[in-house]
Parts: sequence; structure tokens; C-alpha cells
Amino acid sequence: MGEHKTTTTPTQKKIIEAMDKVSEKLIEFKKKNNSDLVVMKDGKIIRIKASSL
Repeated sequence: MGEHKTTTTPTQKKIIEAMDKVSEKLIEFKKKNNSDLVVMKDGKIIRIKASSL
């Protein structure tokens, strides 16, 4: 079977970089305000304490 190659366009790369930056800033904000980060893991909503970030 042939291999399927995926390519990332320059626009997609910019979007991924922007989302990474947003994630970093959100974590900084949550630490600064000592608030929980709410995420979904394995289909369940969980809260992560700021102190463990």
C-alpha cells in the first residue's frame, strides 16, 4: 500500500503557531489568577488546579 503524505500549508502553520501561543498565555493567566484550567480528557470534563500547572 502507498503512503499518504500530509502537507501543512503556510496558513495552517500560522494557525498552529497562534493556537500554541494562546495556550501558553491561557496557562499564564490561570496561574496568575490562581484559577482552575478546565479541559476535556477522554470525553470527560476535568479541572486542573493552577498550582499543578
